[in-house]
Amino acid sequence: MTLKQDASAPQILIYHSHSQEAFIDSREGKVEDTIVGVGAYLKSILEEKYGYHVVHVKEEFDIAGGVEDRSKAYDYARDYLEPFLEENPSIEVIIDLHRDGVSEERHLVTEINGKPTAQIMFFNGVSRTASQGDVSYLPNPYIEDNLAFSFQLEYQSALYYPDFYRGIYLAGLRYNLHLRPKSILLEAGAQTNTVQEVKNAMEPFADILDRVLKGK
Repeated sequence: MTLKQDASAPQILIYHSHSQEAFIDSREGKVEDTIVGVGAYLKSILEEKYGYHVVHVKEEFDIAGGVEDRSKAYDYARDYLEPFLEENPSIEVIIDLHRDGVSEERHLVTEINGKPTAQIMFFNGVSRTASQGDVSYLPNPYIEDNLAFSFQLEYQSALYYPDFYRGIYLAGLRYNLHLRPKSILLEAGAQTNTVQEVKNAMEPFADILDRVLKGK
């Protein structure tokens, strides 16, 4: 799971299948208050504090004809990312950054370093369902690698930020995790969190990611 650090070429890709996801106090029309703004903050931490070369894709894969439409967001994202990754083979880590959707009474927050911090969850698609078995039309040769990556991140979180992570959620489809062995779908907070709580979460997440990639 380690990554030889080399800031001369892109190493980490952040994107958002659902770019329109926002938070309880997001200002309408302000991209910095959406999950895309959270991704921009994560990029800045990984580059400025940890020295990685990060690419942040801000395309709106969940917009069709000017209207929000998630039905083909993962297809649109895949169509964009496959040629992009061919052009940038140095990219080894892919993060599809989301926020979760929970009941309005639920607030996914803890305190880290004196800051209110949204909790995170790792979401893994395993191309297999309990009722149908393998989903053959969604092959992923990296299922075990994806899971190992999530487990390593969870382990580092358990060591240093035990109240930070909510666990690993297993889903039956693929969610474009087949694009690289070190691919994750990260759920950071939910619609009931504030923008700042979710941005605060990027600080401990960047720390645990760095620990995994450096083999600490």
